Amino acid sequence: MTTATLSSKFQISIPKEIREKHNWQAGQQFAFIPKGKSVVLVPVPTRDELRGIAKGADTSNYRDRNDRY
Repeated sequence: MTTATLSSKFQISIPKEIREKHNWQAGQQFAFIPKGKSVVLVPVPTRDELRGIAKGADTSNYRDRNDRY
């Protein structure tokens, strides 16, 4: 298990082995998701990474604003 220390400026450095394993780069954005007494750190995907994510999705049961009461 790798650990890091919260600095007096409330910053944490992500250990090198973790950055390399996940191919995280400087300037990349992350979301902090509270989960009980913990926090999940998740990289925010870019638009290019999201492109095509719904390819092949079934839209036959799609509702739009005109279908609402």
